[in-house]
Amino acid sequence: MSIVIRDVREHELDSVLALNNAAGPNILPLDAARLRRFHATAEYFRIAERDGAMAGFLVAFGADADHDSGNFRWFGERHEDFLYIDRIVVASRRRGGGLGRAFYADVQSYAELRHPQLACEVFLEGGSDTVLLFHGSFGFREVGQRVMDDTGIRAAMLMKPLCSHAWIRETYGMDLPDQPWVTQPHNLRLPQRSTGTY
Repeated sequence: MSIVIRDVREHELDSVLALNNAAGPNILPLDAARLRRFHATAEYFRIAERDGAMAGFLVAFGADADHDSGNFRWFGERHEDFLYIDRIVVASRRRGGGLGRAFYADVQSYAELRHPQLACEVFLEGGSDTVLLFHGSFGFREVGQRVMDDTGIRAAMLMKPLCSHAWIRETYGMDLPDQPWVTQPHNLRLPQRSTGTY
């Protein structure tokens, strides 16, 4: 079987909400109204399927988005352009099977055509070492820390420069080639892996 990563569909939002709110303390809970706003405003909102069932999702916002996250605003006050990963959720029974890596490969391939860097945060409470190692292995580095106003949770604020972005902008400017893999939603299919991280 394979992993399929594709754009979320509106009728799947209830399943996304259930997956988010079952993810545990490292993912902030959502309500249906906020998730629908994500669906309407996110630049990148994709799910992963494994064996035909939803196994995870990733939501990201460009720097100019109307997004009310305090962590998003923190990055916006310090950096002009980025794609902010608001959350990545992998179903507990699917963790360790490579879905996190597949998502990060997909979001990076999307972002490097459009933004110079990726941004995200990791909560620094209870078992964050594995998550920090996962992000570090993808080239994310801490650029600061922030205590979140609404929860009191301390977060490591991470960024990853996308080295291809400068060449793409110098070569194409804002006029990217009219290729389906650039301009249209696409599905990413990866062979199933029996081992992996995150």
